[in-house]
Amino acid sequence: MIKSVNFTKMQGLGNDFIIVEGNEVKKHNLDYSELAIKMCDRHFGIGADGLIIVNPSEINTNTDTSWRIFNADGSEPQMCGNGIRCFAKYIYEKGIITKKSFSIHTLAGIIIPEVLDNGEVRVDMGKPILEPKQIPTSIEDIDKVVNYSLKVDNKEFKINAISMGNPHCIIFTDDDSAQMAKIYGPKLEKSDLFPEKTNVEFVKILSNDRIKVDVWERGCGITLACGTGACASTVAAILNGYVNNFVIVDLPGGSLKVEWVKNDSFNKVFMTGKSDFVFEGKYF
Repeated sequence: MIKSVNFTKMQGLGNDFIIVEGNEVKKHNLDYSELAIKMCDRHFGIGADGLIIVNPSEINTNTDTSWRIFNADGSEPQMCGNGIRCFAKYIYEKGIITKKSFSIHTLAGIIIPEVLDNGEVRVDMGKPILEPKQIPTSIEDIDKVVNYSLKVDNKEFKINAISMGNPHCIIFTDDDSAQMAKIYGPKLEKSDLFPEKTNVEFVKILSNDRIKVDVWERGCGITLACGTGACASTVAAILNGYVNNFVIVDLPGGSLKVEWVKNDSFNKVFMTGKSDFVFEGKYF
């Protein structure tokens, strides 16, 4: 008998995902990583940047729901900002969760999204991680990686390293940021400074409340958007004194609103943006 898996395709600013419910995978005893590679293939599969599993059966937590996410190459990142918005809208619209704000178990910890009345999703992304070892990087003897010199192909970059549940290398530039991401993204991703590899963002400052970001995603390559990358880029821009604490982040696929709320007793990043259904089907 031919195995078929019910799926839903969604996208957040062009960052696209295949969503499969955990019982669909369990009944066929499928391997998540292998399934991601096959389904995400844009020529021989459905095509996507990643595969999201809703309520994996092996995870039992005190949260409202849980997920696992896999990149197109089969690797499993700790977190994905655009993916979590798609996931949140999916489980709310499908009636899996009936309240608009809820907790999700992720490898990056508990994430709390809220489905807004206008259809956008606002996500409490938690505290940005600045400590070099926790990002992780191999850099020692400094409190945070801000404007740290790194040479690639005889070109020197000033990098900023931040984790939003997954590692990011942020570089501010006045050059063509899209071209820089294509050329240097894959090399920076695999730099020895990042033992678990890294996402790479090339950022242009447009004003004190707007930035432009081009992304090379770890395990995916060039993507139209990256939610955690938008958050990490905003934090890096604030640390460098370039912007205010509320920023519009322009990505090739659209814009996100990112706010870093930080005081003596509170330290969290909030991200707000769209997520949309594309189509549903069966994968054989």
